[in-house]
Amino acid sequence: MSEKKKILTTSAGIPVPDNQTSMTAGKRGPVLLQDHYLQEKLAHFNRERIPERVVHAKAAGAHGTFTVTNDIKKYTKAKIFSKVGKKIQMFGRFSTVAGEKGSSDTVRDVRGFALKFYTEEGNWDLVGNNTPVFFIRDAIKFPDFIHTQKRDPQTNCKSDVMQWDFWSQVPEALHQVTILFSDRGIPQGIPFMNGYGCHTFSFINAKNERFWVKFHFKTQQGIQCMTPAEANKLAGEDPDFHTHQLFESIKKGDYPKWTLSVQIMPELEADNYQWNPFDLTKVWPHGDYPLIEVGVMELNRNPINYFAEVEQAAFSPSNVVPGISFSPDKMLQARIFSYTDAHRYRLGSNFERLPINAPHATKVQNPYQRDGHMRFDDNGGPGPNYEPNSFGGAKEDHSYDEPPLKLFGDAARYEQKRGVDDDYIQPGNLYRIMSAKQQKELIENITKSLKKVPSAIQERMIGHFSKADKAYGNGIAKGLGLS
Repeated sequence: MSEKKKILTTSAGIPVPDNQTSMTAGKRGPVLLQDHYLQEKLAHFNRERIPERVVHAKAAGAHGTFTVTNDIKKYTKAKIFSKVGKKIQMFGRFSTVAGEKGSSDTVRDVRGFALKFYTEEGNWDLVGNNTPVFFIRDAIKFPDFIHTQKRDPQTNCKSDVMQWDFWSQVPEALHQVTILFSDRGIPQGIPFMNGYGCHTFSFINAKNERFWVKFHFKTQQGIQCMTPAEANKLAGEDPDFHTHQLFESIKKGDYPKWTLSVQIMPELEADNYQWNPFDLTKVWPHGDYPLIEVGVMELNRNPINYFAEVEQAAFSPSNVVPGISFSPDKMLQARIFSYTDAHRYRLGSNFERLPINAPHATKVQNPYQRDGHMRFDDNGGPGPNYEPNSFGGAKEDHSYDEPPLKLFGDAARYEQKRGVDDDYIQPGNLYRIMSAKQQKELIENITKSLKKVPSAIQERMIGHFSKADKAYGNGIAKGLGLS
């Protein structure tokens, strides 16, 4: 039995008689304005690209499931964790940070680890990285930092000088710099790296008690990394290596998995903890707050269309569900605004209505938002677009109120660290737990990049490395040929 013939149409559904030749006045005459199909085709082509993400532009994505394996109801009332064995749908997007959309997958860079969980209470987005810390702890520095990772305004080339100049004057970056230039700076692939929520978030339980929480996704495939030589070779031969590696792995049924664990800190312990627990440049040592297993994430379905599902996927830390909330982390507070603002710019005010972003639990999608570009559903139908109303519209529910968060102090611009040497202790600890081989690779990777910058910047950085660990600083100095 033959398949039904598919007829090419315009976007309005009108059959297209000829897709190979435009309509002209005679065999050699000019093109006619009335060739509406030619106009539509060219006009749409001119508008196929939406604004590229300023950061995290290059990415791969996949659908999957999350399954609860341990009871944590004493910490959170979030229904996603309501019972062991519960399984929900999710979507993940995994990216490089600094590169443009056409850049190589195998550059030395932090990797974005963005997850969207389609819960019955709405979408929970956990938007983190493959490292547990970040370069800065205050978002007022973020645009400056990202400018150093992009292109020089004169040469339009990437610049080692810009990034090291910034890092040398922002000691809080040292912890992340040490991770970035270690072997973990270039993962073997997306399945072979961990993911972290990075920020401190909060859990709220059924008793309205608050706990501070850190999220860890540990790869079940084991951490595997590339050497710089391997990465550079692939950057030229196969710049999309990580992208198609993930796609092919899922296609053949080799589904990557991660174990989700959490660290839990009772609310009041934050007041006297040795570190500021809301400082994004710090980790909580596992000896203080051990990992508690929660569940397993599995990626098991490839996108059907990259643009619709990966490029248009919009994640935001503002998307939390009852039982999961925020903390006083300065970077998190700023990201709550900046991510949704970026999506409204890139995708329009109705970006949450796109299928990849829309909640699967339709009952939770009851805002009084109307109109705007690309409103492609019924736009709320005949229902009221204001609240309160007398016509059966959705109402607020105070059962979802969070417990009060005590705030104190005078409004001012405060530094978050607690001690003079606060920025050097954890990087030094990290260096000291590395094997001799890992320390050697770290120093080689750093000196290779630092050799390209002025001596004054080199000396500033050696000072920072030395404060973290004397051997760390001496190794960099020796690699640079400095005393």
